[in-house]
Amino acid sequence: MLEDGFWQDKAKSEKTIKEKKLFEDLINSYNYSVNQIIDLNDLYELALEENNTDIQNEVNQNISDLRALAKKNEIKCFLSNEADSLNTYIEIHAGAGGTESQDWADMLRRMYLKWADKKNFNYQIVSEHKGDEAGIKSTTLKIEGDYSYGWLKNESGIHRLVRISPFDSGARRHTSFASIWVYPVVDENINIEILDKDLRIDTYRSSGAGGQHVNTTDSAVRITHIPSKIVVQCQNERSQHKNKETCINMLKARLYDFEMKKKEKQNQSTEASKSEIGWGHQIRSYVLQPYRLVKDNRTQHESTNPDKVLNGEIDEFLEKSLYQIK
Repeated sequence: MLEDGFWQDKAKSEKTIKEKKLFEDLINSYNYSVNQIIDLNDLYELALEENNTDIQNEVNQNISDLRALAKKNEIKCFLSNEADSLNTYIEIHAGAGGTESQDWADMLRRMYLKWADKKNFNYQIVSEHKGDEAGIKSTTLKIEGDYSYGWLKNESGIHRLVRISPFDSGARRHTSFASIWVYPVVDENINIEILDKDLRIDTYRSSGAGGQHVNTTDSAVRITHIPSKIVVQCQNERSQHKNKETCINMLKARLYDFEMKKKEKQNQSTEASKSEIGWGHQIRSYVLQPYRLVKDNRTQHESTNPDKVLNGEIDEFLEKSLYQIK
């Protein structure tokens, strides 16, 4: 940071400062924990001599708090890949099954937005297509917060729901599928070459909220990158120009994500997460009937409280994936 010209490269300086803060926080937390353990050990020995059970219980509680702090720092160490600190896009697509799957896609969207709220992260709906009767056919969310991509990067894949359908008059059990695709929001200073000849740009009338102007003009934009067949779309802005700019940024993010995963030799898992939205491909199952269980098929982690999970409390699943999925 003391080098000449350090502050002239804004992107590089911001990245360095962010890394510096992460390392400083880890070191300060470690030193704090060591000092606390020494103090608590002395206090506990004194409490034993005086047979003071209240102090002993207090020390035990403080040790539990230190263990939780160490757990948080351990997780931070797993969020050290190049893109982990970036913001993230989440695409959700309903699988086959009409209203059932579209409602399930809407439930997943709510789950991730609730999770973002609990983290005090900012978010916006970039693009969304409503279902014919209920739910959504697809949506793209942008979540902005420290290490949001690092937290969510392993959520890509097929998510399966089993429940008694609220849309079935016969109250029969239904299985629904939706796909999740997570990729980082790349820094605007990252140079990713996109040629105009490789793009097909379509405009269409927005189907979402946004006022009369949005709904009566062709302000929504869809861009297809012909070589990679990547498709991105945006309709949340009133201006077609702004929607196009957002699409280009999303396309850069998708291309960056592809190259990054190729570099990390993750092509096999990447292609698997793009597979058919149906049986045999799910990474996580959410069962509401005939029993209640959420199970991750990769880490084998389970929760018997699906309501809690669907309300955005998914950190335990995210943490397990950070530990076990390379």
